[in-house]
Amino acid sequence: MGRQREFDVEQALEAALTMFWRKGYEGTSYTDLTQAIGVERPALYSAFGNKEALFRQALERYYAHYLAFFPAALELPTSREVAAHILYNTAELNTRDPERAGCLAIHGVLAGSDDAEPVRRALVEARAAAQATLQERFERAKREGDLPSDAKCDALAAYVCAVCHGMAVQAKAGFSRDVLEAVADQALATWPGSGRSSGR
Repeated sequence: MGRQREFDVEQALEAALTMFWRKGYEGTSYTDLTQAIGVERPALYSAFGNKEALFRQALERYYAHYLAFFPAALELPTSREVAAHILYNTAELNTRDPERAGCLAIHGVLAGSDDAEPVRRALVEARAAAQATLQERFERAKREGDLPSDAKCDALAAYVCAVCHGMAVQAKAGFSRDVLEAVADQALATWPGSGRSSGR
C-alpha cells in the first residue's frame, strides 16, 4: 500500500499504444503488454485496469498526440484546404513508422469476438463523430459560398473519411507515402468549386 509505481505512466501508455497499433486489440495479449511496458500484470492492473480500459486510454492518447491535425484542419479557410490537410497528414502518419503502419482507430478492431464488441463500438462511434464534425465544417463552407449550393456535404465528409480509411488499409499492406499522397492528389483533383492549388 502506498508504494510508488516503478514505471512512467506516459511511457507505459505509449508502449501499449504501439502494441495495439501493431497487433490490434484482440491480437495483443497481456504478455505482449507486460513485456512492452516492462511490468508484471499486477502493476498493469493497478495503473490502468483491465485490457479494455488500457486500450481506451491508449486510444485517447492516439487521438490527442497523433490526430491533432484533424481539429487543426477544421480551422483552415476553405473546404479543399480542410480535406487536403486531413488527407496528406493521414498519408504521412500512416507511413511514418513501419512498426505503426496504418491507423489504430481502423485496425484496432476490424473484426472481433463478442468480448471485443464494446471496443469495436467505441471505435465505430469515434469515427462517426469525426465524420459528423467534418460534415458540419463542409456545411459551413457551403453557407459561406466556398462550396456550391448543390454540394452534398454528407457525401463529401463520408468520401474524405473513406479515402483516409482506405489509406490506412493500404499503409498496413506496405504501400508507400508517395503512393498514398498520389491517392490524396486524385481525391482532391475534382473537389467541388475549387481551384487546382495543392492545398497541402
